[in-house]
Amino acid sequence: MSAVTPGLVCSHHHLYSALARGMPAPPRQPTRFIEILEQVWWRLDVALDEEMIRWSAMLGAVEALQCGTTAVVDHHESPSCIEGSLSVIADACAEVGVRTNLAYGVTDRHGHDGARRGLEENERFLRAGGRGMVGVHAAFTCSDDTLRSAAALAADLGVGVHIHVAEGPDDASAGARLQGLATADWHLVHCVYLDRELPGTIAHNPRSNMNNSVGYARPAHRPNRIVLGTDGIGADMLEEARLAYVRLREDDVLASPDTVWQWLDNGYALFPEARTDEVTWSYDHADSAWHVAFTPGMRALHVVRDDGEVLLRDGMPTRVDLAEVRAKAAEQAHRLFAML
Repeated sequence: MSAVTPGLVCSHHHLYSALARGMPAPPRQPTRFIEILEQVWWRLDVALDEEMIRWSAMLGAVEALQCGTTAVVDHHESPSCIEGSLSVIADACAEVGVRTNLAYGVTDRHGHDGARRGLEENERFLRAGGRGMVGVHAAFTCSDDTLRSAAALAADLGVGVHIHVAEGPDDASAGARLQGLATADWHLVHCVYLDRELPGTIAHNPRSNMNNSVGYARPAHRPNRIVLGTDGIGADMLEEARLAYVRLREDDVLASPDTVWQWLDNGYALFPEARTDEVTWSYDHADSAWHVAFTPGMRALHVVRDDGEVLLRDGMPTRVDLAEVRAKAAEQAHRLFAML
């Protein structure tokens, strides 16, 4: 007997990181969070081109679907390939059948012109009818002018801002800089070092926070709505929920997995239609917070979209050829690694 649940939502992803697995070691061993960014992710994102973006998005979408995740909130950065990048991701994910909410992460790391082009890509995509938010990398890589411009653009377009907030100590001043700019529709990611209350939804990414050794965000102590993301480490939301529960329980022995189950459920605020998708699981209690918390290895067998289309049958995507997607993504990964 199998359980059936709604489609799951990954509330913060970096689909381009699908190509990062197996990448060459950085030039020197990073020992702090800022060095991880400098030695790994900022070397990777600047090397991305359109084909890499397309196939990383398609691989990430297929893997999400195989985990019962039918909707993804993605935060993208490709400083050498900005214009049109969000449409490339949207089209690749739509081909698989995964819904997306997309944002381009504006930053001043590549100068004022790079920030301007990032804002323009957000505006182009959203005005063309794309589903998303205005993206900002993080306060500590943006000038005050850029932060104000992003906030103004989001307000003009009637969307929120999707931004990393106080993920590490280098961004500890984010709360002070964003106070007065952030509004209830903002999507605040990590918030490990956030020293004050800000309006908006907080996306908690426990596995990434542990992997980067930045500390525990203690999301249960925040008054904000909490959602769960992966920060680019796949889109297996039941596994992320298990990690979120274990980390929560370590902090509070009285904590219940029902708290984390609510964080998963909160993801439907951005994707209400995913609630009417149907995922059939390999385990007959995949609809129970307590069972999920202590049962690793459950897999999605079938996924049926709200309009009745079967997107996953016997664990395999129906719209695309999994072997081809993996092969094409591997080709792009090899190209990417050669540039690092």
